[in-house]
Amino acid sequence: MSKQYQQSLVWFRRDLRDFDHAALYHALKNSVKVFCVFVFDRAILDALKQPEDRRVEFIWESIRELQFALKQQGGDLLIVHDFAQEAIPKLARTLKVEVVYSNRDYEPAAIARDQAVANQLAESEIAFHQFKDQVIFEQDEILTQAGKPYGVFSPYRNAHLKQLNDFYVKPYPVDQYSQAYASVPQALSSQYSLKSLESMGFTRTNLQAMKLPTGMSGGKMLFEDFVTRIAQYDEARNFPAVKGPSYLSVHLRFGTVSIRHLARTAWQLDNKGAYGWLNELVWRDFYFQILHHRPDLAEGKSYKAEYDALVFPNHEAHFKAWCEGKTGYPLVDAAMRQLNQTGYMHNRLRMVTASFLVKDLLIDWRWGERYFAEKLIDFDFAANNGGWQWAASTGCDAQPYFRIFNPTSQSEKFDPHGKFIRKYVPEIAMCSDKEIHAPWTISSFRQQLIAMEIGKNYPAPIVDHAAQRLLALDLYKSVRS
Repeated sequence: MSKQYQQSLVWFRRDLRDFDHAALYHALKNSVKVFCVFVFDRAILDALKQPEDRRVEFIWESIRELQFALKQQGGDLLIVHDFAQEAIPKLARTLKVEVVYSNRDYEPAAIARDQAVANQLAESEIAFHQFKDQVIFEQDEILTQAGKPYGVFSPYRNAHLKQLNDFYVKPYPVDQYSQAYASVPQALSSQYSLKSLESMGFTRTNLQAMKLPTGMSGGKMLFEDFVTRIAQYDEARNFPAVKGPSYLSVHLRFGTVSIRHLARTAWQLDNKGAYGWLNELVWRDFYFQILHHRPDLAEGKSYKAEYDALVFPNHEAHFKAWCEGKTGYPLVDAAMRQLNQTGYMHNRLRMVTASFLVKDLLIDWRWGERYFAEKLIDFDFAANNGGWQWAASTGCDAQPYFRIFNPTSQSEKFDPHGKFIRKYVPEIAMCSDKEIHAPWTISSFRQQLIAMEIGKNYPAPIVDHAAQRLLALDLYKSVRS
């Protein structure tokens, strides 16, 4: 039987919901009074380069909804803008709690922070309990028969799905114990209230204009919509101009949805599209497992050590053109502009743009990884690093080094009518469906006719794909031999 506490504190992090929440459930079940807190952690926020950061705004909106939901149940959410490593022990002592509850985070920096918090709490004889919540299987739960972590996805997926059963996707019945929420004295509630974005050094972005729904209600709405079209997911997911993905990645990132609910629904639907989407959720667990066993990846190491010897030319003007969506390759440019304008990029295009940066422009994958980390609203280190190392062929179960996406044929195959390209690269919208994938091949006469001049309205390709492909092969062979 679990130990019973008089007073406890639940520390919300990337789990911004009041339902099916592991730490919240255990705290409410085993405590007489439960306080809740969220920290806008300055260790993270102070390092962000731009005041217009969609992630901070998404969190702010989601926190506001979570606080309202907790108040409706007799509780509250204390909100702090400070260094979590100092703020959590201080608040725990102020509230005179006996234990702090949280859900586990798997990034090395977060693990170090949590250990520092645990050490300080221990000095005050306050316990620190952590739980699995953001994945289905964590750490060492899925291992090979030899007791080693999987380095190839397919056998990991097979083992994952074989082990998956009702127990692992069962929801935590938080509502049954809601009477344990502690009301917060007015003085304390005012001291720990939700401050404006501006007071924390941030400004509003275009989230509302993008109609990106935030918080628990936003996650619920998006998932209910996705379930109506999940059967078509396997095909539709590859076409950026089609409403194919779930658009839940940011909600998964910040835990406004429950991974157990999502996985359970996909698992029980049992159709090809649902299985395809469940496969993506398994990839997510896979990358978390990789990071757990290889924390050195957070220090910029290649999963396959021999590829740390790659010496990329790193042409800075090419990198700038890639960042700005001015490479002369329409699908790449459209994808990068989508990222810059919305903080989101379609998954197929993440692969295309990453392959282009590394194997066409011969730029170190870490440069691209960092750029995505700054721009993606759904940035998650494990998945971002895994995706970049997959595209760069340096990662676990990555595409072979000689597999190099052709940006033009990818464009013709996955945006055949140029609908996505026209949305983000309007300066070539007047091209025909055939021309739009390689506008530099259009004759001068035709360019004049449609008032679209390559080199003036839109850049010529900054590199020749065929030539760069050969250089990339030579580069990779140089370290393999």
